[in-house]
Amino acid sequence: MMKNYSLLLALVLSAFSAKSQTWSDDVAEIFYEKCTKCHHQGGLAPFSLTQYSEVSSMAAAIYDAVNDEVMPPWPPDNDYQQYAHNRALSESEKSTILNWLDFGLIEGNAANTPPPPVYNIGSLLGPGDLELQIPTHTSTASAGSDDYSCYAIPNGLTAGRKIKAIEIIPGNREIVHHCLIYVDPSNTATTNTSGSCGSPNSANAILLMGYTPGSSPLTLPSSNSFKLGMDMPANSTIIFALHYPDGSGGEQDSTKVIFHFYPIGETGIRNVYADAFLENWSFALPPGQSTNVTAQFPPSGGVPSNYSVLSVFPHMHLLGESMKVYGIKPNLDTLKLINVPEWDFHWQDFYFFKNIQVANAGTSLRLEATYNNTTGSMVLPGLNTTDEMCLAYMHYMPYMPGDELIDMEELMNNETSSILELQHEMRGVKIAPNPFSESIEITLEQLKQGDALQIRVYDFTGKLVKTLVATSSFDLESLIWDGTNDLNQEVSNGMYYLSIRHNDELISAPMVKN
Repeated sequence: MMKNYSLLLALVLSAFSAKSQTWSDDVAEIFYEKCTKCHHQGGLAPFSLTQYSEVSSMAAAIYDAVNDEVMPPWPPDNDYQQYAHNRALSESEKSTILNWLDFGLIEGNAANTPPPPVYNIGSLLGPGDLELQIPTHTSTASAGSDDYSCYAIPNGLTAGRKIKAIEIIPGNREIVHHCLIYVDPSNTATTNTSGSCGSPNSANAILLMGYTPGSSPLTLPSSNSFKLGMDMPANSTIIFALHYPDGSGGEQDSTKVIFHFYPIGETGIRNVYADAFLENWSFALPPGQSTNVTAQFPPSGGVPSNYSVLSVFPHMHLLGESMKVYGIKPNLDTLKLINVPEWDFHWQDFYFFKNIQVANAGTSLRLEATYNNTTGSMVLPGLNTTDEMCLAYMHYMPYMPGDELIDMEELMNNETSSILELQHEMRGVKIAPNPFSESIEITLEQLKQGDALQIRVYDFTGKLVKTLVATSSFDLESLIWDGTNDLNQEVSNGMYYLSIRHNDELISAPMVKN
């Protein structure tokens, strides 16, 4: 009897806890961290989820997406390998959202709602050093036939440069399935809009970066002790290899790419390369059955020397079910790169490792993929979405001792912060000095006795760094941020955002720590 009573009490307390959860005190924080990077005004997603009214109006769709683990989109298995910028919800975060939705979407005290993260509109990284855009392209995709087009555009540079960041911005997110950016030093690649140009028609073209829905800009570390870059030769050609799927016919696009360079003459930069090491173009998928497909690099033996692997980008089409990419080291240990147990064609990316992975000399790289052909006909490799592909791209470089100890996530975040150039309207707030090295003073000119106030510091990804004021009623004229996080640890140099909720008004401002 006592056991039953204890169980009943636990259930009651659990239900009470779930019912007591509110947007302002429990849920907003999760959306800020895991959803708003895409779901903000002007962001990648078609609607914003930064305000209670926006989230509550989408309650049913959000419940299904979170419960089915469709959103936030994160296909990789985090138990297999760790990556930078992990978007997946923890079990606790998932439970909090679902319980809140189940028990009535209670807003709570609106004055307690934390101020939201601050994002740039349009380009995430802002203006760069070189921006190239294709002419307005009208998709020629038709029933059963996708449009693969290539545009070759001179870079116009009179001197070679080192790339430290690349951002690809689709002109029409609804129809751009992917865009690969290449550089051709030989200038032999040409524009081809026949609809069948899957890659540049130059053997000298070198892959730099790719875009697919949900992907992030490439930002390479540029600290004094660890500088990475990619070559952009003078007077070379940039190639956009674009894919517009069936159903996009007649729609228009004007995709662009923005490059950020190191200063001319910068030294100590290690070259990064990108390539599709693992690929298979000779498989067949019989109708009505599941088929396993493999690839290996090199075809026999192992890689000739030690390499540092920075990222992996697995790629399949609509019939893909799962893919695993790994290496077998000379000592027979497994080099784990990525495991995607449930393939989602709509969410693909260059997944950068949190820590650099090392493929020692003699390592054999492997790919294992599973396809399920539910169509009534044989499916073969090809460019169209209704064909199939089996490949994995990687960013890599020659290994140097200590590479495996590098925290790529922190360094990439620092680099992204350092190149952001944003201007935000400042309403009744003064911050100085800015940039700052040790501390920054924040002065609120219009604060009155009893005003509701919350002040937070976020990094460029929308991650909460420090809560400076966490009360709904506060009386001050100025305060100091000493450049530490909520654990009183000094934060790294870079761009941060001050986000203030003053009564019902939201105010934001950029701050640079150097």
